Amino acid sequence: MSKTETKLIIITGMSGAGKTVAVQSFEDLGYYCVDNLPPTLIPKFLELMKDSTNTIHKVALVIDLRGREFFDTLYESLDLISQDDQMEEHILFLDASDDVLVSRFKETRRAHPLDLSGLPLSGIKKERDILDELRGRAQKIIDTSTLAPKQLREKIYEYYSKENETIFSIHFVSFGFKYGLPIDADLVFDVRFLPNPHYVEHMRPLTGLEKEVSDYVFKWTETTRFTEKLTDLLHFMIPQYKKEGKSQVVIAIGCTGGQHRSVALTEYFAKTFSSSYPAHITHRDIKKRKGS
Repeated sequence: MSKTETKLIIITGMSGAGKTVAVQSFEDLGYYCVDNLPPTLIPKFLELMKDSTNTIHKVALVIDLRGREFFDTLYESLDLISQDDQMEEHILFLDASDDVLVSRFKETRRAHPLDLSGLPLSGIKKERDILDELRGRAQKIIDTSTLAPKQLREKIYEYYSKENETIFSIHFVSFGFKYGLPIDADLVFDVRFLPNPHYVEHMRPLTGLEKEVSDYVFKWTETTRFTEKLTDLLHFMIPQYKKEGKSQVVIAIGCTGGQHRSVALTEYFAKTFSSSYPAHITHRDIKKRKGS
């Protein structure tokens, strides 16, 4: 980042997903933070930031539906920022599953800002519809469904504390469809069509991390053809995500329970692409097997 550039983080997302914790974390990282700035004021605020006497070059703005009467102008402001050579824009979108958000509203005894007199779930659904386009424009999405406030802070420190924040990485996630889709995934691939080690009795208690299971998954022609085709597809798609400005792409691979096939294939693809990009692995559901 040059001396004249301003690093602008826009913090947004679902009500109850952790924006307060996020803005506090950015304050700790030395960002100048403004909470609930109406989108119509963003261009004027940024003009002030570009004043020659200004020494602040790291800014975080919280944009949410508390200023919903101005929200329609947000995309116009974002388009202006993207055309400004002195601004480096990055949108952080915080999300969580509907049931977790409902639980958080009940714990705090707060009404949802979009349905003050109704049930939280009604407001959550309205908010998802309104924020859908903004979520699609985000360079980083964090699912806070299973994160405590301390863990969210740690993730933000991990992603944004380094001077070089433009390093692009891939995060491979294995999961079980029976436990739901990972809501922060950019790409989801279903491998339930492959032969399942679960039906080989002595492999049932094992996972795709073990060689015997991995060898079983990869011995089939279907697996070979799938890995070849998906590798080719990802070699094309991943540079496009990087070109778009994302700092990370999350690739989720799912089987029925998240124990065998998805785990083995996640390990394979992470190894395949680790020579080209920093690659991270999460086996979301590997410990959820009943009776384990």
